[in-house]
Amino acid sequence: MRIGIINIEPKICNTAYMQLAGYHKRRGDTVEWWTPLTDRLFDRVYCSALFDFSDKSEVPKHAICGGTGFDVKSRLPVEIEYSSLDYSIYPNCMTTYLWFSRGCVRNCPWCVVPEKEGRIHPAVPRNLNPKGRYITVCDNNFFASHDWRKAITWLINCGQPVDFQGVDIRIITDEQCRALTKLRHYKRIKFAWDVPGDEEKILAGIDRLRRFVPLHKCMCYVLVGYNSTEEQDLHRIETLRGLGLDPFVMPFDKTELYQRTLARWVNHKAIFKKVKWSEYRKRVEEQETAGTGWVT
Repeated sequence: MRIGIINIEPKICNTAYMQLAGYHKRRGDTVEWWTPLTDRLFDRVYCSALFDFSDKSEVPKHAICGGTGFDVKSRLPVEIEYSSLDYSIYPNCMTTYLWFSRGCVRNCPWCVVPEKEGRIHPAVPRNLNPKGRYITVCDNNFFASHDWRKAITWLINCGQPVDFQGVDIRIITDEQCRALTKLRHYKRIKFAWDVPGDEEKILAGIDRLRRFVPLHKCMCYVLVGYNSTEEQDLHRIETLRGLGLDPFVMPFDKTELYQRTLARWVNHKAIFKKVKWSEYRKRVEEQETAGTGWVT
């Protein structure tokens, strides 16, 4: 068969497509990127999306669609889910995507993981990218898994730099901090302060981590716009800055001016270091009122 895959999120290397390509190529099928002009040439067409806001206007009705951008409960067929990844469809991809666990011990109301993947459970890491220069560990809550020690050993033996998608600073132990020092890190170690009420646990975890890892090698995501006030948002941001940590604001609703403006102020580091929030917000609101566009 001739298989078409629709690339509606071109900035993302979609592992579902890699699994689809790996499965179909082992069956002797060909796999190519779909376009509207080539639609009639394919025997089957797939479309996967991670985000619900991705433009799906050109997706044909006969396409087999899945991913959280379509249906959070959608699943790949079992024979494809456990297939090796074909990285050749993304020739510029320089990382290997691995999961040692799926799901999460948390049940955060803004997160789709509990509904999509359920409670945390072990996962088998797939094949390495032949061109991979580092490993992206995609676990939602790496150290919450009972098998994290085996995963650390696997990563050490692999020998490549590692980029964790996120570490739960609220539960981190001395042993886990020490394990992080045994790895080469491709990027900074990332964790999150999503809920203002978690301050005591967050600060205790940061204090523990800093005994093993310099905080300038870490960064902290800050969720804003979800059951938090401006005062609480600024408190978290300034507390992290005072500790020498780099905050990165994640707006819950990017269409809201306040959330968008706060993210721009914090995440644009040249602005964050030189301009006070009150001054920056005033300038943005003045330009919005005048209709002169976005302030920098």
